[in-house]
Amino acid sequence: MISTRILLSAMAAASVCLSAPQPAASQSFPSHPISLIVPYAAGGGIDALARLLIETLAASLGQPIIVENVAGAGGTIAMGRLARAKPDGHTLGIGTVDQITNGAIYQLPYDVVNDFEPIILLASSPYLIVSKNAVPAKNLAELITWLKANKERVSEGHNGVGGGQHLCGINLQKSVGAQWPFVPYRRSGAAGLGGRTDRRAVSPGRVWAGAGTQWTDQTLCGNC
Repeated sequence: MISTRILLSAMAAASVCLSAPQPAASQSFPSHPISLIVPYAAGGGIDALARLLIETLAASLGQPIIVENVAGAGGTIAMGRLARAKPDGHTLGIGTVDQITNGAIYQLPYDVVNDFEPIILLASSPYLIVSKNAVPAKNLAELITWLKANKERVSEGHNGVGGGQHLCGINLQKSVGAQWPFVPYRRSGAAGLGGRTDRRAVSPGRVWAGAGTQWTDQTLCGNC
């Protein structure tokens, strides 16, 4: 792993609860409903984690918590909204390694280190290398051989340029010694629908969610 807490790993998905930096807490906090900004579309793994979190958190704080799904641009739109929020603790955000790597890749209107206050590490998960069933490879060694022989017609889906899935793919390309095109999608699940791409890197939950459907992937590597 590259770093145990900041990135966890360029090949792992980590979920962290963040807030805009705020002054000392007031005795009246929270005084009104709290917003939780999720940088991905509704229905995904991070969205599900956020909705599980608010059930307990809302009961503890005595105020409703509203989930705001702000997808797009690798989470930079959502994090920009969080950075502009009033720093009173009533706007929170949930992020992954994607939001950290964005700060190293793009010129952003906010500072990923100084403009947010980490609260808690919620979860961590490895990425799995999966492919559609039509790919004639049953393990990682066979996949590497197939990728080298078919790099001109291979496609790989991911959920945003510069995100964990994309970096996982780049790492595999370097390991294999071949390059193929990437296809970005707004949601990681969309990359697998209908066999649109040959392979991708996903969380274990995404593989489980597709089990039994017509686009079920085959898992070729336990940890990318």
